Amino acid sequence: MQGGVPGIRVVPRNDAPLRRDGEFVLYWMIASRRTRWNFGLERAVELANRLEQPLLVLEPLRADYPWASDRFHRFVLDGMRANRDACVRAGVTYHPYLEPAVDAGKGLLASLARHAGAIVTDDTPGFFQRRMVAAAAERIPVRLEAVDGDGIVPLRAPGKVFARAFDFRRHVSPRLPEFLAETPLPDPLGALAGKRRARVPDDVLAAWPAADDDLLEGRTGLGALPIDHSVGVIPVTGGARAAAGLLDTFLEERLADYGAERNRIAATSQLSAHLHFGHVSAHEIVARATANRPWDMLDKEPATDDPVPPGPRTFLDQLITWRELGRNYCHHVPDADRYETLPGWARQTLAEHARDERPHVYSRADFEEARTHDSLWNAAQRQLRREGRIENYLRMLWGKKILHWSASPESAFATMVALNDRYALDGRDPNSYSGIGWVCGRFDRAWGPERPVFGKIRYMTSANTRRKLRLAEYLERFGDPEPGRLPLESGT
Repeated sequence: MQGGVPGIRVVPRNDAPLRRDGEFVLYWMIASRRTRWNFGLERAVELANRLEQPLLVLEPLRADYPWASDRFHRFVLDGMRANRDACVRAGVTYHPYLEPAVDAGKGLLASLARHAGAIVTDDTPGFFQRRMVAAAAERIPVRLEAVDGDGIVPLRAPGKVFARAFDFRRHVSPRLPEFLAETPLPDPLGALAGKRRARVPDDVLAAWPAADDDLLEGRTGLGALPIDHSVGVIPVTGGARAAAGLLDTFLEERLADYGAERNRIAATSQLSAHLHFGHVSAHEIVARATANRPWDMLDKEPATDDPVPPGPRTFLDQLITWRELGRNYCHHVPDADRYETLPGWARQTLAEHARDERPHVYSRADFEEARTHDSLWNAAQRQLRREGRIENYLRMLWGKKILHWSASPESAFATMVALNDRYALDGRDPNSYSGIGWVCGRFDRAWGPERPVFGKIRYMTSANTRRKLRLAEYLERFGDPEPGRLPLESGT
């Protein structure tokens, strides 16, 4: 599809007019933090061409977003560096703003709005961005549009929330060819008609100068910023260039075996953090994974003579069904990170077993510091703290055992959210809350036999996980460092 951004993805956030006397069209980059395959940036280019104004790209980074830390700041700054370089190559003005103190950025958007012909930003469910955009829209004297650009299925297309992946897949499948045909331009900046560069107003530059190149390049540390320095930087590079390299490696080395091998350690795409921060587009991933492979990715019962290997089909079901299911849920249920949003049957069965005796009871601090009796669970928690992620299958076990070893299901849910949001690079995301919710019954069904603590919630054990996965090297890296730790108990 090359006919412009689909209207269903464009959401006017105020009734202000376009201004033909504006000095530029502003793209306020807050979620789709990339210059390629980006519907939001493409919409900003459309308006810049219509108004015959240059384009200005503003990418800010607040100091007080929830869980702000060295880890997340560095990942975003890597992306800002890549976006700066891409805009320089395209001849487009790019203004990266790094807030040096809480609230130091207040007034920046309003000041730019006084000069803008229009403002375009990103529409994303979950976390704080929608609230931020809604608050800004009330004060902006020019048209502000939010663009839903980070999913294959437009957020407003299904029209309702779904309780199960099966129902979502069945509902979306007939329209999938339509959604897949509506792809963003791979290079939206290349469609910019005018060659005139936008100029950042002098008053804006004086009050909110561009982020220092030394910070973007990592030559300067983050110690002066008012963020959490105890959650340290990890050796994973953010940004579009890094995401492209990961995607290349996954497509060449792991996609073909994804269906059979995704429970093997390190068998996943490792793109979830880049998807969360908008450094790679789901549309680009699908386009490259399906190149020269025309088939229905959501067909769960392919013909026996289907020439397509199961790996791509399984991977795309994860990307299109499960990722989109989480986005759909958070679009309709903004507080999906709260226990009260679990399905009624799950809350009922957990309540019925809330007073059951737990085999172990740990505090949030115990979990955070990996002080449990279970060396495999401790290893997963250490990986989360050190690397900002947990291997795919172990992430499910990590959540199930927090549920098993917490004083109440409510406290277990809160612990999962807090630890994941603080440490995981892909935390604070609809799919994080889908995964945590799944641990407690969301998108699942009642299971038997009914068990202590879990009730009818699906049960998992460390012992079974050890039998399924090859873990020797993993436990060598993340296992208990001190002697005397209690051995893994059978069935826990």
